[in-house]
Amino acid sequence: MERIDKQYIDGTFVKSIGTEVVEIVNPANGNIIGESVLGNEEDVLKAIAAAKEAFPAFAVSTVEERQQYLQQLHDAVIERIDELKEATILEYGATVQRAEWSNRYAAEIFLQFKDLLSDFSFERSIGKSQLVMTPLGVTAIMTAWNSNSGSICVKLAAAIAAGCTTVIKPSEMSCLQSKILTEAFDKAGLPPGIINVVNGRGDVIGTVLSSHPDVAKICFTGSSTVGKIIARSAVDTMKRLTLELSGKSPHIILDDADLDKAVTLAINACFQNSGQACVAGSRLLVPKHLLEQVKPLLKEKVAGLKVGLPTDPETYIGPMASQKQYDRIQQYIHSGITSGAELLVGGEGKPGGFENGFFVKPTVFVNVTAEMPIVKEEIFGPVLSVLTYETEEEAITMANDTVYGLQAYISSSDIERARKVAKQIEAGRVLINTLWHDTEAPFGGFKQSGIGREGGIFGLEAQLEPKVILKEGI
Repeated sequence: MERIDKQYIDGTFVKSIGTEVVEIVNPANGNIIGESVLGNEEDVLKAIAAAKEAFPAFAVSTVEERQQYLQQLHDAVIERIDELKEATILEYGATVQRAEWSNRYAAEIFLQFKDLLSDFSFERSIGKSQLVMTPLGVTAIMTAWNSNSGSICVKLAAAIAAGCTTVIKPSEMSCLQSKILTEAFDKAGLPPGIINVVNGRGDVIGTVLSSHPDVAKICFTGSSTVGKIIARSAVDTMKRLTLELSGKSPHIILDDADLDKAVTLAINACFQNSGQACVAGSRLLVPKHLLEQVKPLLKEKVAGLKVGLPTDPETYIGPMASQKQYDRIQQYIHSGITSGAELLVGGEGKPGGFENGFFVKPTVFVNVTAEMPIVKEEIFGPVLSVLTYETEEEAITMANDTVYGLQAYISSSDIERARKVAKQIEAGRVLINTLWHDTEAPFGGFKQSGIGREGGIFGLEAQLEPKVILKEGI
């Protein structure tokens, strides 16, 4: 059984000052496979101090130097890719395909920012002034457990590209993955203090990072509830924020769509990453007159999804990440049943043969109403709610009837029509007939799905402060 008891501070793995121990559990069977000693306030204060000390020299590094660092980070992560994939399957329960994609994305994002720097102007003329894009300072990176490596690396790559030093607080549910990733960062050989990693609880480590005056920027992925707590703590020191938060994404099937293709897309949009995705298309909006055609398609296709061990390449839906997550999803499924929604497929309890792990039956409800919790709240599991509409205008209104606005989906055979609808949807991204993730485009949400954007040039500029220099005589 593996024991993780070190933090990465100022270029060195050091014994954790904190003493709280958390168990590492395999969600596929509930077995304890390791333990991790969490950092405390003193650990993170040392990490902040190291990042602060390293910042002045790193802030004036050349573009070429930072490009080389990004290349080194890519090379170091790709060298550990197989171990990262294995840890993601073992610790998180990711399917083989998801573990492959998310960790390869984590490595490749460093090269994308390296390429971005080739054409980015840190100094430019604006009006009669000189504009200098200046690195913000120490960036705190805090991430969730459903996409550990990818979520960390897209934020870290932007910070390195900009010249910002970092303190990373991964989820305490991702200790195995974070250990391998941190060892890769160390192998990359960047100067000490640029990257610091402290494992710990959000209410301990996150509280310090959100309020400490030496932290200039926070990049956070997680729930809207926690994001609001971070924002309140950050405002006293006017920290810059990028918050990628919850979602309750709508998927509109227009009446001209190929129903077979649209239903397949809807299932994939909702149940991707075993339903544990902030972008999950968990609200399906169907023309009322087509519902009876859609129902048997949904029932047949969802029943055909393979729920199984994450080590099986054929598995589409693996276990939920934890007992807590399993219990949460069961409560929502029970709520849907008791509130009067029609259970089309799935339901309460575990699939047969998987009693020991945190497995959930992929579930679809129809004849739901807007006020039901399964429609209003983010479930973060494989649960789809189907609503019906009469007109296109009503569909747009229903899609926007949420406090969230992270992502949306449209299925249609008329791309121009779909684009017109997309422009009226209140979401940071709208995907038409696709699930493709454009890594160069900005990612983030409207309304309570977040503040700011990450990825591409928007992610880079979020790590920079515009400084205007005016000269005498203008």
